[in-house]
Amino acid sequence: MVTIDTPASVESFRRFIFSSTCRSYAPRSYLEDFEVFPEREGDLGSVYVEAADKVTLKKIRDITFVNARDILGIIYNSKSGNTSLKWRQLKRNNGKVSGEASSNSLTNLAESGVLTLDWVENYLKKKSEEAETNEVTS
Repeated sequence: MVTIDTPASVESFRRFIFSSTCRSYAPRSYLEDFEVFPEREGDLGSVYVEAADKVTLKKIRDITFVNARDILGIIYNSKSGNTSLKWRQLKRNNGKVSGEASSNSLTNLAESGVLTLDWVENYLKKKSEEAETNEVTS
């Protein structure tokens, strides 16, 4: 598990949610529409979008697609329970992602643009330094 605390646009986090939940079967038009978000209910794997204006579009499998504007926050929990992230609006379409992510979610976060290459490189460098320190003290 990796602790995430980074600025991100709502669009990059939207792409992350699609990648993590339903990219393989979501209609292409939904993937390309920046106002469409997937939501999912349940104890494990819940996804919720908090918005000033939200309308249900269609339910496919366990995902309900919504058209949402003025996004205030998004809560994402993976089905495995290994990832729990929140996006909170700071200013308009920019916000902050915080929480815990699995290695699989890290890949999706990087591919969707939530995490930058610099962030990933700094994280790997930090982990490498920690490993070296642990080897020296062992």
